[in-house]
Amino acid sequence: MYTIGLDYGTNSVRAIILNIKDGQIISQSVKDYPSGDKGILLDSHDHNLARQDPADYIYCLQNVVNEALAFAEESANFRRQDILGIGVDTTGSSPIPVDSANIPISFHEPFKTNLNAKCWLWKDHTSHWEAHQIVMLARKHRPHYLEKIGGTYSSEWFWSKIWHCLRTDPEIFNAAHSWVELCDFIPAVLSGISETGNIKRGICAAGHKALYNNEWGGLPDIEFLDLLAPELADLRSRLYDKAYNNDQIAGNLCEKMAQKLNLNPGIPIAIGAFDAHYGAIGAGVKKGTLVKIIGTSTCDVTVVETSKNTADIPGICGIVNGSVLPGFHGIEAGQSAVGDIFNWFIEYVCESDQSLFEEYTQQASALSPGESGLLALDWHSGNRTILVDHLLTGMIIGQTLQTTRVEIFRSLIEATAFGARAIIERIEEYGVVIETIVCCGGIAEKNPFLMQVYADILGKILKVSKSDQTPALGSAIVAFVCSGKSNGFTETQDNIVQFKEQEYYPNNEYHGTYSQLYEIYMDCHNAFGGIDSNADLGYVMKDLLKIKDEIKVNNS
Repeated sequence: MYTIGLDYGTNSVRAIILNIKDGQIISQSVKDYPSGDKGILLDSHDHNLARQDPADYIYCLQNVVNEALAFAEESANFRRQDILGIGVDTTGSSPIPVDSANIPISFHEPFKTNLNAKCWLWKDHTSHWEAHQIVMLARKHRPHYLEKIGGTYSSEWFWSKIWHCLRTDPEIFNAAHSWVELCDFIPAVLSGISETGNIKRGICAAGHKALYNNEWGGLPDIEFLDLLAPELADLRSRLYDKAYNNDQIAGNLCEKMAQKLNLNPGIPIAIGAFDAHYGAIGAGVKKGTLVKIIGTSTCDVTVVETSKNTADIPGICGIVNGSVLPGFHGIEAGQSAVGDIFNWFIEYVCESDQSLFEEYTQQASALSPGESGLLALDWHSGNRTILVDHLLTGMIIGQTLQTTRVEIFRSLIEATAFGARAIIERIEEYGVVIETIVCCGGIAEKNPFLMQVYADILGKILKVSKSDQTPALGSAIVAFVCSGKSNGFTETQDNIVQFKEQEYYPNNEYHGTYSQLYEIYMDCHNAFGGIDSNADLGYVMKDLLKIKDEIKVNNS
């Protein structure tokens, strides 16, 4: 009894083979996208642009699965015919313009080099104007649309990207019969679906990014889309009418793909979802547990029972029925950049390679909270939650002629933790109980110093997922549930999900200092974020110096 979990990340694709009986990953494989800068197609004239070549997705699919299966065959007990299902998670919102046969427009000769014909990667922020216009029109004409997505529509999301394509490259827009999220595209490819109207779309992408809700009949109504652009209203009929929970199948492995992967045709393919949502399943998300996936960006995911009358939460990325676990509302939030900020500092400011990351981490761990006198805002790629504003930028306050690179590096780590605290406090403010925080991702697994800083700032105990492939593990779990052989998500998670022995407990003294700094952070957050336009920040530099001096006295 085995399943395959596929995880389409920002820079690469991962495949795992999961032994359902003992919960062990018996093999795994990783393939980097061959195109662009670490898989990302960029434009030196527009820092907001980030695209990917759909051809990379197809290329990596065949190679990564075959390699994982070949590794698994080294185990005496593994047989390919014992694969029960395949699950897929991807980045998002990452929509792809396709023709009526579900072939990406970029596969057509006239558009092969046109970036607008590629996949519009989640971190593409070119559509910030369109996102703002959607918010303005929705506030006036459809305020209930915004209530379920935290009050603001993002430039990272489905409709703003498609509208931007229409406005800037109508030739590509007109060439596209439809648009398909990457997490829906890969299951459709595996299933051999050759008509876009037959693709089963997942509620995860639809509900969190495309304003889909059964309460108002699915996608935004034609009249509202017509307010944006008549062409978007016309497009609606070529998208989808229904979105499905992840306990449903997207299709079955088709003959063509079965031959390429040397698997039995007919294997169930689970409904696709975003990496953070299936990663949350792989990390044991349940009532009272929040999962933090810490990577280039972060995504925070928790659930609350559908039977509970949960208030809409301003600033989050949506409350969607069934988007994570059936019977629960999925709640998503996150930060646009975390690991990206550290990489920026090392590569661009320090002009060095990643080996400096470990060196600076060790040196930064010798500093006390507040000792540097620095405070940073973690908005180098805008703010995803709770401000939902990608026209914000990073900032560091309190520098002197003695400020060191290591001190700046630590302030950036602390800034991302302050941003994480703002998210958690916002969710808790609206009655969602968070008793346990589980962290996963490369940073959580490899950087104990950062994890301790997070525990000290959040004032909560942090657990770490034992698996280093939680999105792929979650996809494999979903595949098992969709195979019809399981007893549901709860029992399957209980049997498979594990945690590392090391847990991170907050240092009460450090938490006290960080709480002082957090108050200053939030004043700057609200002032520069546009919430408090009358804020007087004249005290900030002096208070940072005061805390710095107090720490020096205590350390002497």
